[in-house]
Amino acid sequence: MTNIYSDIPNHIPDEILEDIISTNHIRIERILSHGHRSPEVGWYDQAEHEWVIVLKGEGVIEFENGQVHTLSEGDFINIKAGIKHKVLSTSPDEVTVWLAVFYR
Repeated sequence: MTNIYSDIPNHIPDEILEDIISTNHIRIERILSHGHRSPEVGWYDQAEHEWVIVLKGEGVIEFENGQVHTLSEGDFINIKAGIKHKVLSTSPDEVTVWLAVFYR
């Protein structure tokens, strides 16, 4: 048994992406951010749908159409495949723990 909050480092120079489960049909990933954001140029444009929840901290997601969503602890969003998006910011004062489920 493992805990979603275990093994979180105090110093995270680069965002940490960890597969929890990965099959041909679904991938579940723990993401650890600490003040991280997407690169200034470009968008995530995925072939998979992504359901994501913030378990700790906060993250701000922007969509290509201009919509911006702030996700706090417990907030989740489903991003359909092919919808361009990026992370504008994450909590600078604490680690943000995301759980992302990628599916087809």
